[in-house]
Amino acid sequence: MQAADEVMDMCLLAGEIMLKYGAETYRVEETLERMARASGFTNVHCFTTTTGIFLSFEERKGKEDLMQMVRIDDRMQDLNKVTEVNQVSREFTAGELTVGAAHERLMQIHRTPIHYPIWLIHLAAGVAGSGFSYLFGGRLVDLLPAYIAAVLASVTLVEFERYLKVRFAAEMAAAFIGGSVAIFLVYAGVGSSVDQIIIGSLMPLVPGVQLTNAVRDLLSGDLLAGMSRGVEALLTSLSIASGIALTISLFL
Repeated sequence: MQAADEVMDMCLLAGEIMLKYGAETYRVEETLERMARASGFTNVHCFTTTTGIFLSFEERKGKEDLMQMVRIDDRMQDLNKVTEVNQVSREFTAGELTVGAAHERLMQIHRTPIHYPIWLIHLAAGVAGSGFSYLFGGRLVDLLPAYIAAVLASVTLVEFERYLKVRFAAEMAAAFIGGSVAIFLVYAGVGSSVDQIIIGSLMPLVPGVQLTNAVRDLLSGDLLAGMSRGVEALLTSLSIASGIALTISLFL
């Protein structure tokens, strides 16, 4: 049997990475419970919310349970890290990794920067924005202004969140900048359909992962986590709507 403290640290680190980078709560709970049981512990229980993880297990019959928790303050999207943690979990439960080796792998995953460089994420947001603009009825001349507006909205979101540390304010600012740029470009003669360009600039901001995870958590019975994620997605939508409403009221 492995040392309880080492297993606890390894499991909580795995759960922290998964929850921080977009995994569903039920997936986090299942992964941590499997890893703890694979280490020889019994009476394993894991409770996960969107902001924290509680894990407890029993080293041997009759001994007091060991319980710890970790708080999750930041939440972002990088499903590649979730996949990597799942792979470490599979190898550990199969006996291919020791506790020390698994913990070291998890530390490397935790320290590794986001899989794609930030400039590529901004450019991809522009491509998505221009594509959605065309899908929603825009013309070919609207692709370039939608691309520019979506890129600037993505840059605003990242930079404002970095300095303000308040995601909802950053989302409102990003929607305001994206909508303002779209209107300015149409007035300047670049593009013709201001509505479709604004829609394209906002689509990369839509909380698709949060909504998907909220539904999956609710369907799996995690009502607290599902409602929390749903409220978070709702607040994000309201922030985007507030930013674009401010833009329209000022410039249209």
